Amino acid sequence: MNETTPNPSPQAPAVGAPSVDEKQWALFAHLSILLGGLVTTGWGFGIGCFLGPLIIWLIKKDTMPFVNDQAKEALNFAITLSIVGFALLMLTILSLGIGVLITIPVLMLVGIAALVLVIIAAVKVNEGVAYRYPASLRLVK
Repeated sequence: MNETTPNPSPQAPAVGAPSVDEKQWALFAHLSILLGGLVTTGWGFGIGCFLGPLIIWLIKKDTMPFVNDQAKEALNFAITLSIVGFALLMLTILSLGIGVLITIPVLMLVGIAALVLVIIAAVKVNEGVAYRYPASLRLVK
């Protein structure tokens, strides 16, 4: 007799563990910060970086708890980045352009740090681990 084993079905995630779809949507929420920042940096000083997490959070908050948490986290970080960018812009304007000697290096450091933190967040949520940005205002609860 030749026994054949049936193809194993995909295992359901452990209780409390995010599903593959949840991980994917959480990943999109974090990566949309980069996309929004790239698209709107030229004319909006990166103000569009919070639109992706906001849209994902509004659409998925009631159906996917992991996405609800991570999209809020990404949204809070994106809002924090926008506030920092706006403050640097105001410093440059109010100093009649002299402040650019400070704002350009600070903006570059903030941009590099944001890039690294978003990539770390994307990797963590893809593994199913909730990520918390170390420097973020918690405005959306």
